[in-house]
Amino acid sequence: METRDKQVLRSLRLELGAEVLVEGLVLQYLYQEGILTENHVQEINAQTTGLRKTMLLLDILPSRGPKAFDTFLDSLQEFPWVREKLKKARKEAMTDLPAGFKQFTCLRLPSCWEY
Repeated sequence: METRDKQVLRSLRLELGAEVLVEGLVLQYLYQEGILTENHVQEINAQTTGLRKTMLLLDILPSRGPKAFDTFLDSLQEFPWVREKLKKARKEAMTDLPAGFKQFTCLRLPSCWEY
C-alpha cells in the first residue's frame, strides 16, 4: 500500500471505526480478492465488538500489498458515503505534492554548524 493511502486510513481511523461494519460483505470480499487470508478473517471475527474488528482490519490492511486500498474501497458497497470520503481524502493527499515529488524529512543542522 502506498504511503499516502496509509496516511488516509490513519487520518480517518476513528471515523471508519464508527461507520464501517466489517462483518459480512467487507471481510468476505477482501478474502475473496486475496487481500486477507483465512487466518486474518478468523482473527478479525474473534474480536468482541464491531469497533475492535474494524480497528484490527485497519491495522492489517497497510501490510497487504499495493492493491489493498483499492480493494478495500471496492468492498465498501454497503457504505458509499465512507467510500466517497476515502476517495476524497486520497485525492486531497495526491494534490498536496507536485507530481513526481515524494515526501521526505528535512534534518536541521546543529546550530554550531551554522555560519
